[in-house]
Amino acid sequence: MTPDTAGASGVEDDKAETTYMVPGLERGLKILTEFSPREPVLGAPELAKRLRIPRTTVFRLLQTLEALGFLERADKDRNYRLGVAVLRLGFEYLSSLELTDLGLPIIEALRDETGLTSHIVIRDGRDVVFVAKAQSHAPIFSSVKVNVGTRLPAHATTHGHVLMGDLSLAELRALYPEATLERYTKSTPETVDELYERVHEYAERGYAVSNSSFERGISVVTAPVRNDTGGIVAVITTTIPRPEIDTSLLDAGLVDKVLCAADKLSLRLNYRPAKEAKYMKALGLR
Repeated sequence: MTPDTAGASGVEDDKAETTYMVPGLERGLKILTEFSPREPVLGAPELAKRLRIPRTTVFRLLQTLEALGFLERADKDRNYRLGVAVLRLGFEYLSSLELTDLGLPIIEALRDETGLTSHIVIRDGRDVVFVAKAQSHAPIFSSVKVNVGTRLPAHATTHGHVLMGDLSLAELRALYPEATLERYTKSTPETVDELYERVHEYAERGYAVSNSSFERGISVVTAPVRNDTGGIVAVITTTIPRPEIDTSLLDAGLVDKVLCAADKLSLRLNYRPAKEAKYMKALGLR
């Protein structure tokens, strides 16, 4: 290949790369990156000037970003600042990384002790998201198609009920303003009031045991994980690929094992319960 043809090939590659770019998305992301601690508030005229984008286009992009929650009005003016959606994306991503790094050895140990597939699950608004997995070596688990990144409706899953354990009835109503909730099985709460009763029950108990409540033939034991503020940030759960959990598993201390794993991860997230010394001694961390 001659230098001329090599140069031509490079130009073609550059053109191919830019062909797949979405101008609107590129411009929207560039707008978000203009906001900084030094300049937390910006208006459309300034953004149009900096990015060399027509002001009408900037206005449309700003309104779109505002509707999605990535921007919000500053002092009810024409100026904007970053919205909570940006913060939520960042904090949840960092949180999931920390949970994965700290929690993966814990759920792997839980998997080895119980023989059951174990997960770490977080809540993202009205969904639960699986962020870490320790797969069981038993062949029966090959039929369970729940992987890292899987999303499920929070209101219909035991994981979601435990994850919402800190929410008040008013907060649940704000999260679910509809009169009735979508049902997946006969166990799915139909109203927010029913959902709150379920959430409150699990919060009082400190864990949840579910027999085929979301998917037929899949049962779970789920326990909350708390951070340094005491708030629930995740759950650790084990999956039993059967319609009901065998009594032998419960008699063998399955619930206590899941609770112990959740407590270990909570302590690694700097959660300090009232009986800190007792917890740490029992878990062998002191």
